[in-house]
Amino acid sequence: MKFLSISISIYVLCLVLVKGNGEPVEDKEILLDFVKKFPPLRPLNWNESSSVCDNWIGVTCNEKGSKIIAIRLPGFGFHGTIPPNTISKLISLQILSLRSNFISGNFPSDFSKLRNLSFLYVQFNNLSGPLPDFSVWKNLSVVDLSNNGFNGSLSVSLSNLTQLSSLNLANNSISGEIPDLMLPRLQLLNLSNNNLHGVVPNSLKRFPESAFYGNNISLGVGNSSADSPVHPPLVYGPSLKSRKHGRLGEMALLGIVIAGGVIGLVGFAFLMLVCFSRRRTDEDGDGHDAFGRELQKGGMSPEKAVSRKQDASNKLTFFEGCNYAFDLEDLLRASAEVLGKGTFGTAYKAVLEDANTVVVKRLKDVAVGKKDFEQHMEIVGNLKHENVVELKAYYYSKDEKLMVYEYYSEGSIASMLHGKRGEDRVTLDWDTRLRIALGAARGIARIHFENGGKLVHGNIKSSNIFLNTKQFGCVSDLGLATIMSSLTPPISRSSGYRAPEVTDSRKAGQASDVYSFGVVLLELLTRKSPIHTTIGDEIIHLVRWVHSVVREEWTAEVFDLELMRYPNIEEEMVEMLQIAMSCVVRMPDQRPKMSEIVKMIENVRQLDGVTQQPSSSEKQSQHKIVST
Repeated sequence: MKFLSISISIYVLCLVLVKGNGEPVEDKEILLDFVKKFPPLRPLNWNESSSVCDNWIGVTCNEKGSKIIAIRLPGFGFHGTIPPNTISKLISLQILSLRSNFISGNFPSDFSKLRNLSFLYVQFNNLSGPLPDFSVWKNLSVVDLSNNGFNGSLSVSLSNLTQLSSLNLANNSISGEIPDLMLPRLQLLNLSNNNLHGVVPNSLKRFPESAFYGNNISLGVGNSSADSPVHPPLVYGPSLKSRKHGRLGEMALLGIVIAGGVIGLVGFAFLMLVCFSRRRTDEDGDGHDAFGRELQKGGMSPEKAVSRKQDASNKLTFFEGCNYAFDLEDLLRASAEVLGKGTFGTAYKAVLEDANTVVVKRLKDVAVGKKDFEQHMEIVGNLKHENVVELKAYYYSKDEKLMVYEYYSEGSIASMLHGKRGEDRVTLDWDTRLRIALGAARGIARIHFENGGKLVHGNIKSSNIFLNTKQFGCVSDLGLATIMSSLTPPISRSSGYRAPEVTDSRKAGQASDVYSFGVVLLELLTRKSPIHTTIGDEIIHLVRWVHSVVREEWTAEVFDLELMRYPNIEEEMVEMLQIAMSCVVRMPDQRPKMSEIVKMIENVRQLDGVTQQPSSSEKQSQHKIVST
């Protein structure tokens, strides 16, 4: 019995230790209770069996994994009032983001228990009533309650927030005077579009006029009550000194008119110069168009990027299974760089505040309305295949159409083939090129199977193919041709992929996808661009050049010299060349189906299991290519 008692004690002690060093069990139960009482429209992957710290969307734990310190759930479709005694129990919480939802009612009073809160984001909701008592949060650094329906007045207790660096209360119904707030660390302030009145206190005069637009308040120049109220656009009347002497003289008035005219002309000329320089920057293709510049600044607000006249929202539409938790505001504040400008738009690499990296495709020349666009995105977004780059989310407004994809750090196949030169040039061995070809073929075949066998990629090229985690080709940017304006681009590398029968990009078919894929195969075999120039500036079409070489039976001249270093692959390369040539025949009905091409490539070599080099005796000793 004594031994049994000791064993039980050890077992209980182990349970305590496991619980103490494992997951935050209590915090996990709190969040499960929260979503049970307050279910979002967008599904969360929160469940009892998965790890809250490692797998739950929007949840961040401390380094020990013992407490939840951040909740980020923007745009998940929460409706109604936040149930009490749920989130407020997460006493270690430092970051709370519930922005861009449909949360209503008063600000939860029990949030006062979150004494460690440093970042609070609840903008773009339907919250109302008085502002919360900020004085209970001594560690608050960033507060954004903008675009709600808060009323009441500003309390002088805000001065207790000695750590506060950013305060945004714009677009509410806050009234009364602005108290003299002593906030030495405050760097960003926005009180615009409220019902405030009076004079801007001395402690806040360091902020720009835009921080107070849309209120009945003056800048507090001097001590006169006649100071001009701040309304956009800000227009100053006659000086105080002039008013004391009554009406202006005719000469003074004439001088003001002339000066105003000169200033107006100078201002107009400056505006035209700025616009022209921006246009030049965009047209020069330096990778920093207006949208990209604002992304890189990290300060573009959704109302600047999206037309409010169209009742636009900053919510993105996510697809099932997506583990990202962000909205348009997150994207516009992200650190970003331009990856490239393609046929249908510009692609950006965006690094979000939670360290996730995504690719944002900004579409141009979309020719369909919102309903057709959304229906098409649903078809594309619901396609799940390991060789198709998954569409994570999309955004639609009158002025902007965005698509969000996973980021592939190794870059596209085009960059691997044609990007770096010299010692830094990426070496693609034959095995890797076979994997690229097979994976891309499987992906395109899956696309052609979708939507009752009617879906077309429409823009197959090496810059839209990446390597997945298994190092097989993975196809991106699918299905955009049918929703874009008719596009027949000038002679460029991209036009080298276009099948001869395609004169309208919207009418590309599956057979034209096969042609484009055949060009990609030739690109992998030759390491030459679809359209390239010689030293004498002669334009060479890859398909025509390969035809001419094959016609003369100079087959060895076709292949990339780097491939010639690998032994016993000549027959495999010739077989792949035969497959490519069958894809790029002129007549569409003579091209094979993608499902057939997959089988052809699989017959070249088994790549899914243990890769084995076939002996030359197992293949035909000679292959003759018949020019088509």
